[in-house]
Amino acid sequence: MARLFSLLLCEDLSEVPECLRIIRRVTAGDGLDVVAVKELLRKYAGIYDDWTPEIDRGVRMLEVMFNPTPVEPFYVEDHVTPLAQLKEYSSMFRNIPSAADLYDQIHDRPDLPLDIRFSNLVGRISPYLSFSQIEHLLKVRDKKDWQPSDLKRLRYVYSIKRKVMDIAESYGGLSFLPQSFLLSVFLGEATRSSLKYVQPVKKESPHLLKISNRPSTLVSLRQRRARLHDPSLNEISEEKEAFYATPAARVASSSNFLLINDPIESPKSIFHKGGNLNFSDEDSEYELGDCLLGPADVAILLQAGLTSVMKGSSVVQLNQRMLLDLVASQPNSFAVAVLAEIGTPGGQGSPRQLASALMALLELDQSSFRHQNQLDMKKLLESWLPGMRVPSREDYMAGGRWARQSYYEALFSLAKNILEDAECCMALNSHLQRYRHAVESDPIPLPQEELQSRQKDSNGGDKDELQSKLRETIQVAVHKINNADMKGKKILPELFSRAEAVKRGSFYTEVVNAYHEAFEACARVRDLDPQSFTSKWFRIFYQRNYNALMIKSVYDNLIDSVDDVRYWMHRLRCGASYGAPRRNDDDLIREGKEPPNVFEKFLSDITGENVKSLFDSNCIFLNPTKRSEQELVDAILDALIFDKYEREKLRNDPLVRLLIPNPDGNYDFTVVTAMGVITDGKAGTELQNALQRLEKKRGVKFIRADTATARSFEYNAERIIEAIEATKVYNVPFGLIGYSQGCANSLMAESILYSGTPAQQEYIKRSLACRQLLFSAANASLHGAATDKKASRLIVMLEEFAKYQQGYFSRALQTTILDTITSVLDSSKFHKSMGGAQGFLHDGCRAFWREAQHLPNVPTCTLRGILEEHTTPESLEMLSHMLTKQSGSALHDSQVHASDAVGYPVYHHNRNGRILEQCEIGAGAIQRTHHWSPLKEEVEFIRTSRDHDLASFDCAKDRHIFPWVDVNARFGFIKYTNNSGSVPSEDDYEEGI
Repeated sequence: MARLFSLLLCEDLSEVPECLRIIRRVTAGDGLDVVAVKELLRKYAGIYDDWTPEIDRGVRMLEVMFNPTPVEPFYVEDHVTPLAQLKEYSSMFRNIPSAADLYDQIHDRPDLPLDIRFSNLVGRISPYLSFSQIEHLLKVRDKKDWQPSDLKRLRYVYSIKRKVMDIAESYGGLSFLPQSFLLSVFLGEATRSSLKYVQPVKKESPHLLKISNRPSTLVSLRQRRARLHDPSLNEISEEKEAFYATPAARVASSSNFLLINDPIESPKSIFHKGGNLNFSDEDSEYELGDCLLGPADVAILLQAGLTSVMKGSSVVQLNQRMLLDLVASQPNSFAVAVLAEIGTPGGQGSPRQLASALMALLELDQSSFRHQNQLDMKKLLESWLPGMRVPSREDYMAGGRWARQSYYEALFSLAKNILEDAECCMALNSHLQRYRHAVESDPIPLPQEELQSRQKDSNGGDKDELQSKLRETIQVAVHKINNADMKGKKILPELFSRAEAVKRGSFYTEVVNAYHEAFEACARVRDLDPQSFTSKWFRIFYQRNYNALMIKSVYDNLIDSVDDVRYWMHRLRCGASYGAPRRNDDDLIREGKEPPNVFEKFLSDITGENVKSLFDSNCIFLNPTKRSEQELVDAILDALIFDKYEREKLRNDPLVRLLIPNPDGNYDFTVVTAMGVITDGKAGTELQNALQRLEKKRGVKFIRADTATARSFEYNAERIIEAIEATKVYNVPFGLIGYSQGCANSLMAESILYSGTPAQQEYIKRSLACRQLLFSAANASLHGAATDKKASRLIVMLEEFAKYQQGYFSRALQTTILDTITSVLDSSKFHKSMGGAQGFLHDGCRAFWREAQHLPNVPTCTLRGILEEHTTPESLEMLSHMLTKQSGSALHDSQVHASDAVGYPVYHHNRNGRILEQCEIGAGAIQRTHHWSPLKEEVEFIRTSRDHDLASFDCAKDRHIFPWVDVNARFGFIKYTNNSGSVPSEDDYEEGI
């Protein structure tokens, strides 16, 4: 890179040392040397004197990009309650059934038709339900059980949502140019059907649901056309016409233009008026819209029009007008929900994403309409957002009254306010779409052992017999663990001194069999009480086994010479003993010579040039078969485990020393993988060889979720759910592996299924066996917060630059540039990437953890790492040093801190978080490694000669998977295949060794 910059500047290599110094400063996290950069530009760039202000702004932008950005540390928040369970919101939904109410009622008395009122109720709220919910309702009930009109409405909403789902991933860009014409037909029918819907009159319960019945703009226009043909209809008073007109109609009509800011009172108070967007009055009720499109559906369709490449097309503009008219005909809460839903399902998107959409919405192209019929989008939005001021772009341009302020920052602030005030709408989504298994005040599930100790009084009968049997089984398991440990510690001294002779003796077999009996006893305890694994004695023993199998996995790779593990361990041990090799910058800047060959340097070690590092124990891994088993175990612990206390603890554990394998045989198990924020999804190759080795050895199939790069939790979770559905073909339990951002995505998928329809709940509860989280980013990263601040500053700097240049360009060119920027910020790709970026922010993770629900009887294993100089790839140096300087701590893997890479929420405490913390019984010892440990071929294009020298990407890949699968098979979470021929039993232990 230094050579390239030098050639670009002066067409020779004379400035390589200076360029290299600047680059080294950036990668070290010390920021850009602005003075040195300007000096180089002044020396070699002939245009510098003529373009000094512009170049200065550009260098300052680079300084913002490359300098560490101080960010506030994440704060810990207790009692993060799901929105639907907050009193201020739940009181508003007293007449709206929850998801649990819907499922209970729909499955109650399946042989009888549905109650008429319930049938009407489901029909009315159907636009607010999810696609899977409506599909479930139509499946579980015969068409004769519904009222004909309700069934027709339900089926229509189902077809609309299915069409919208197709559109959600196929809008924006030239490839979808004909879409707007096809969309106009679908949209016209949907809006027409929505606008003609009339609420049925029910005498039994006149206030069961608060539904808006305000006529739309199209209805008003039809009435006016009818009056032209029939003068007798002109008796309708102007006052009544003004009352029934929607905001969109009043803005579009020049005669009523001044009424836009005047509140219009209903003579009979037909519809409810809230004092603010949150509707927090305890006596108020949430007002539902009456159209066939839900807020999420309208948001997707509106966004499809905003990102169209044919914004000037009359068809696109008509589509947008129909949608705006439909939104304006609904209550304000509907419009707020649409704005919150834009870009991200569930309304959990970032303010930045919404700000980009608002920018495009305020500059909506309406050239196909007459001037008097064009909407004032600023006033229309303000009518939907009472108490909020919508900024106008002209006010923030040069010469405007707010020229010194940032238009983008004003929109960003508005977007944040909208999302904050839209909490009630999000609470309604949670209320209707998520089945809540418990309220926040309920105690978390505990093992029966602990419950028995708290409740000494027994209820008698079969329960007494079960509890007695469980107590006896627990006592047996604890005894067998203690007995095995006692024998294991007894054999350790002899194992160190004469391992081969000891392994041939009967006592060694006795010790191994004792541990197998302990494993089997623990599995029997778990069969009696699925929650027993959270007991202290069980989780300690499980964690010891996970760490022991981790060491055994690396040991097996060394002995079998799998991939490049031997060389990786050799370099890892050299680095742990002597540190990273010194950088030879002289070799990098030398001219007329070949770059140094790292393998030649390695061979020079073998010939004796580096006697200190070659002829001691650091070369133990290059020829491991000539070393004893215990020497290798000690060397693995010293090289791989980061913490000295954990190293010594594992060194003295008989389970680690004995390297006990599981009995041979196949597992009834399938792996579903969800990879990181940058992935090829189903076509990815992460951990491919390790997964294939697992399939060959244990018959475990694997399915890659088709997740996408930088997409939202919701999108990637849906792709993981599709992969989970594919596991039904194998008819065996499955486990979830998440890597980096894939951890949050997999946990989101589990939460959606566990909160979903009864069929989804039943499958996830029956089939999910265990979780594995690799370098989890589910608790966000300070990189996300810092990047978010940098993005804001860069956008504001670009805006200031545009204002500075405004006087030099024509109005037409200014408009063209601004429209181009707006189109980029509101493009389909930008919005989808912003959804993924939100997952790295504190607020995005808060929204996820707040609503999440997870199974309490599924064990979680985690793998964490901490970087050191000798384990840092060159491509991660800048990220690593940036994170260290921004957080003040170097205990991270370059992207997440070890304290955050756990299987439960660290900063957002609630009942579900306590459940997940209890489930994390496989927290492995922290390793000397980096965040990209599972990758190799995927990062080959950025692999440097130093990376080859350090073997940075030659990590043992099996250790990410094999220990997790084997430990869960050992404790009965994963079962052996019945026909595998070697199902573990007490009689087979000796034979299996």
